[in-house]
Amino acid sequence: MVIYLAGEVDEEARLDEMSPRQIVSELDKHVVGQRNAKRAVAVALRNRVRRQKLAPEMAVDVMPKNIIMIGSTGIGKTEIARRLARMSNSPFLKVEASKFTEVGYVGRDVESMIRDLTEISIEITRQEKSEEVAEKAELNVEERILDLLLPPLRSNAGYFDFDSETSEEETTEEADSPAKDEQFQRTREKLRTQLRSGKLDNRLIELEVREKNFPVIELAGPQGVEEMGINMKDMLGNLFQGRTKRRKMRVDEAIEYMMQEEEERLIDMDQVARAAIERVENSGIIFLDEIDKIAGRESGHGPDVSREGVQRDILPIVEGTTVNSRYGMVRTDHILFIAAGAFHVSKPSDLIPELQGRFPIRVELESLTIEDFKRILTEPRNALIKQYQAMMETEGVTIEFTGDAIDSIANFAAQVNQQTEDIGARRLQTIMEKLLEEISFEGPDLEPKKQRIDAAYVENMLAATVKDQDLSRYIL
Repeated sequence: MVIYLAGEVDEEARLDEMSPRQIVSELDKHVVGQRNAKRAVAVALRNRVRRQKLAPEMAVDVMPKNIIMIGSTGIGKTEIARRLARMSNSPFLKVEASKFTEVGYVGRDVESMIRDLTEISIEITRQEKSEEVAEKAELNVEERILDLLLPPLRSNAGYFDFDSETSEEETTEEADSPAKDEQFQRTREKLRTQLRSGKLDNRLIELEVREKNFPVIELAGPQGVEEMGINMKDMLGNLFQGRTKRRKMRVDEAIEYMMQEEEERLIDMDQVARAAIERVENSGIIFLDEIDKIAGRESGHGPDVSREGVQRDILPIVEGTTVNSRYGMVRTDHILFIAAGAFHVSKPSDLIPELQGRFPIRVELESLTIEDFKRILTEPRNALIKQYQAMMETEGVTIEFTGDAIDSIANFAAQVNQQTEDIGARRLQTIMEKLLEEISFEGPDLEPKKQRIDAAYVENMLAATVKDQDLSRYIL
């Protein structure tokens, strides 16, 4: 699964410029506890930046110190990855190890994670180039729109005023006169002012658009169906790009369409591809979740997909190899891998020795306590209680949580985790949803508009469900 998330971090707080202490401090705003895991991640990421400052002959031999995070579900492994994705100016990809199959079976091959990471890097780099050429593209689009709204004076035949009854010769004479040219420029500047203020957004104009319909062709090849499909699209694209059709659209829609065209024209995609591949090779981060699902060594050889086979396919990617992508060859030697797993059934030593050796840093995450639950409810920047308060405020309802209510919610969450399956902090989401079910349902019709949640209210809403073992398994 690829993560695309809107950033909340300040522009200057880029991951590749932050010290380990700053990275931990930024993670503390969103993830409660797990200091050892945060420190390990921060040091590994900072070591990557340090390696890039070394002399080339030294840097080539400095391998990334990959990490395995061990801990049950819901204690912060994936959340750390999500927050790294938001902070990261580097190509970042989160994938589930259980989605891959060994070579020879139908399914995703492990090399696809590198291709996905390269696609993300291409998009990041292209977006940066778009910002660089945005000003020039806007000026070009503005001139094209004005040309459509007010066609320029023609050098030979002159400017035609279709509302006038004058002859072509008279029009030509007028067009050649400085007064006519000055009047044209004044009209154009007036339209430019209206265009920039948005007054012309709803006006219809007609322009030529390129057809982008490609034939659907799927060929199964050694790179997989999805990769072959992309290559066929590249090969056949030129056959269909020349076809255009005239289409009427509003000015604001035309500006958006033309901006894409101008950016494509101004951006050198070959240069973007080279920069993106270099970025992947030196700064790429892959979060390999659910690695415990492929842990295990089978003694027999049956027809089923072998977990050990998937491990052996992942090994060269982590160890360092060259993967063929549609943009060129990508080396994986210096990509940082952060693996995570609950390891309830298996243990890290069940991984094949070669793969264990490629993850030298192991961090065990701590189980969450009642105090951790209280902090999770209140401390993070977007804590659960703050989320529910903000959502209900959109309906004009103000919710106030007392201190004893927060204590009671944390106690109920810990109690349910003990009685049923321990799903960590995710239990708080089910508890909060059940607790505020009535308030959320009533919404804008609720009276009074200010609701106070105390321990008695929590007890009234949750006690019966928590005590009923069978019911709590289904609801909580």
